[in-house]
Amino acid sequence: MLTQLSLWLTLFLAAVLAGDVLLSLRPPRFVRDCLEGVRFPADWWWVLIVIKLLAAGGLVLGVWVPGMSLAAAAGVVVYFLCAVTAHLRAGFLGSAFWLNCLGMLALSGVTAGVLVARVLTLG
Repeated sequence: MLTQLSLWLTLFLAAVLAGDVLLSLRPPRFVRDCLEGVRFPADWWWVLIVIKLLAAGGLVLGVWVPGMSLAAAAGVVVYFLCAVTAHLRAGFLGSAFWLNCLGMLALSGVTAGVLVARVLTLG
């Protein structure tokens, strides 16, 4: 049961991140507003796309490579902890913070937690 849950959560998080990558290639207004709201330089927006693309790839690759999904999920948790920090420092605490930022932190945290539980029960 835990193995199936970890697989589906991992693939769901990878799909959400991949969707975010596609969305970020030509960011709609709400994405631009968020990045500008936390004062993230536009010249560096491409870095976020690369990070999310690598994370999604690591999550998917982890289906076949032991430990890779856990490492990728932990990286995604750190990424969204940095995003939370950026929002708090900038005082940009609108719906993008509460729904998107904290929502993604929760999803990545639950995924990482389930992956840790799976490793602990298997080892």
